[in-house]
Amino acid sequence: MFKRLISCALLISLIVSCFCSCAKQKERYTETYLEYFDTGSTIVGFEFEMETFEKNCDFIEAQLEEYNKLYDIYKAYEGINNIRTINKNAGKEPVKVDQKIIDLLDYCIELYTKTNGKTNIAMGSVLSIWHDYRNMYSEDSTGATLPPMEDLQNADKHTDINNIIIDRENSTVFLNDEYMSLDVGAVAKGYATEQIAKALEAQGVTNYTLNIGGNIRTIGPKGDGTPWVTAVAMSDTTGNGENTVRVNLDGQAFVTSGTYQRYYTVDGVDYHHIIDPDTLMPRFDFISISICCNDSGLADALSTAAFNMTLDEGKAFVNSLEGVEAMWILANGELHYSDNFNEIIYTE
Repeated sequence: MFKRLISCALLISLIVSCFCSCAKQKERYTETYLEYFDTGSTIVGFEFEMETFEKNCDFIEAQLEEYNKLYDIYKAYEGINNIRTINKNAGKEPVKVDQKIIDLLDYCIELYTKTNGKTNIAMGSVLSIWHDYRNMYSEDSTGATLPPMEDLQNADKHTDINNIIIDRENSTVFLNDEYMSLDVGAVAKGYATEQIAKALEAQGVTNYTLNIGGNIRTIGPKGDGTPWVTAVAMSDTTGNGENTVRVNLDGQAFVTSGTYQRYYTVDGVDYHHIIDPDTLMPRFDFISISICCNDSGLADALSTAAFNMTLDEGKAFVNSLEGVEAMWILANGELHYSDNFNEIIYTE
């Protein structure tokens, strides 16, 4: 009888314990980084314990640091062969690289085909000219000029993506043109975000959102099971604007490319950083284009590609892709959506 009473007491204790555990709610935690991919990043997650969130943030930061160094085209890092190293050795010799670089380049070559050349990482020679002019006049536009078209056209002779020679067996990359250079800016941040999110998912992490410089990737819903909500801002070059559309995200990526972040002004016209590979100039059709899909790297690349298409071309292109939706804000402020974008718009 005494043993039976003890057993009943233990059973009641377990039931109470389980009930209390089930009743406990996940808490919301936030962490911010300022160093990686030349931008700010914010991690939001729901966890029962702060220590678990901190552990996951440590993992995310370590991954961000690694991808940032590997994909950097401007800085060298001791003991690391990165994209800059490949560019410095163009036409000279193959460079042995980390598998993460080969994976990125393979992905970018695939995207080049998928976007009909509208996203081309081999355009570094052209983009570097625009980068230099933008840096020269970004703070003071007095006397600002455009890059000479002759210089851009000469640089464009060295943008053949087929000159990226990848030896997967020996883990080397060689640019078969001494004047060629890679610029992975249209893809790298989104690609890195996606790889980190996948690694977290493989560890069983859920109820997180990664906002890596505006490249948003959600992992599951929020802690209470409701979707994450993000806003697309109507912005101009002064940075002022108002939220125009809010969307629901549950495991998806959401990326916006806009004209109002990196630009410089010539004769009262703002020349942004997204360069059309056909004209070698920026287009002025849009203020921003937002892409929603299940892959942050793809969303990053498609937002750039769509910028280099007319509205009709972009709509036809996006609507042909399964699981991809888009929103265009035209230069005159008009909003346009892909066929099923309305399905993710947040309504109270």
